[in-house]
Amino acid sequence: MKFVGENIAIGNVLVSEIAEKYGTPTYVYDEEKIRSNFRKVNAAFKKYYPDFKMFYAVKSCNNPAIVNILRQEGAGVDAASVNEIRLAKYVGLDGEDVMFSGNFLSDDDIKQGLESGVIFNLDDISILPRMLKYGKPEILSFRVNPGYGKSNVGEYVTNAGPNAKFGIHPDKVMEAYRLAKEAGIKRFGAHMMTGSCITDPEYFPFVTGLLMDIIGKVSKELQIDFEFIDLGGGLGIPYRPDEEGLDLEKAAELTSAMFVKKCEEYGMRRPQLKLEPARYFVGNAGWIVGRVHAIKESYKKIAGTDVGMNTLARPAMYGSYHHIYVDGKENEKRANIGLCGQLCENTDFWVKERELPESIAEGDLIVVENAGAYGFGMSYQYNGRLRPAEVLVKNGETMLIRKREEFEDMIRHTSVPEYLEK
Repeated sequence: MKFVGENIAIGNVLVSEIAEKYGTPTYVYDEEKIRSNFRKVNAAFKKYYPDFKMFYAVKSCNNPAIVNILRQEGAGVDAASVNEIRLAKYVGLDGEDVMFSGNFLSDDDIKQGLESGVIFNLDDISILPRMLKYGKPEILSFRVNPGYGKSNVGEYVTNAGPNAKFGIHPDKVMEAYRLAKEAGIKRFGAHMMTGSCITDPEYFPFVTGLLMDIIGKVSKELQIDFEFIDLGGGLGIPYRPDEEGLDLEKAAELTSAMFVKKCEEYGMRRPQLKLEPARYFVGNAGWIVGRVHAIKESYKKIAGTDVGMNTLARPAMYGSYHHIYVDGKENEKRANIGLCGQLCENTDFWVKERELPESIAEGDLIVVENAGAYGFGMSYQYNGRLRPAEVLVKNGETMLIRKREEFEDMIRHTSVPEYLEK
């Protein structure tokens, strides 16, 4: 995003042109920014540990166009469900380019996951006996909860540690791999969820050390040559204008050094190092363009826009911050103003007070920053407000990559019993 005079442009296209062509609210993604983000991470880690591969956690933004951009750059797919495996196959990824990391799996999930032929990453030892009833994957990984987690975006997304639902307790990891090996599985990996949106580079080597102390003992006692260790995601981006970003070079150097040190300490053959960033690839490469539809002077001044919690759920779900710009007015005098969507819920009042241009008025365009990750993917239909369009920008051109929903989409797949129509 940049300013052209006082107006805002994304990928060299004015947001006013995007709004005029596609309407509002609309998600807008910058293709070059996504590619640049991927290349930065890839270059930093390969510099210090050449046998390195990344998987894109498609839960963050599952538009096939976005997934294809990252596939072209060399990413595999981290799939949290069978349908995300299907999405990976839809864009041409298969086998060991796809990691199935579901949790609390049903028998159908297990059967379809095995049939898909992808890497199977089990979230708990309790799933292993059920999986073995239906077959054995070519390569099996267990997700380990190393006992410690961290998040810059709220406790609800701290994905490891005592309060997380993910991963195997450290005391059960040895038994999990022992049972899998006794069942005849020959190829193994290991996985963890590092945390969420971490901008402290020192955290990554710390939590890598925790995982490797667990896996190193497994490797030594069970004589398992791990083919890969997957550190999950967690690479953070700054959401607030005054927030410092992640020193990616330092994180890569320190993490790789810890990884090598622990491999040597436990006599492990060096496995491939995997990472599953999502937010870092797409978070700061996506924006929402919305419009102000009303200004209310009540107990406080509120700007009502078409960007509601159904469009962007994160602020209502866990109080996350997204910076907001008003097109053409960023240099004007500012005042404390609230901002809300159009839903009949007070949680839709997702900005209670923010310094915004005092002259904000009906018809103005707003731009919500850092909306590329966990934005559209978490949007939903409510109050008859339907999901927005998605647009890709490249070299000053725009392409529609998802149509705006219409009324027919709201009633699709429903049926009314004949007696109710009388």
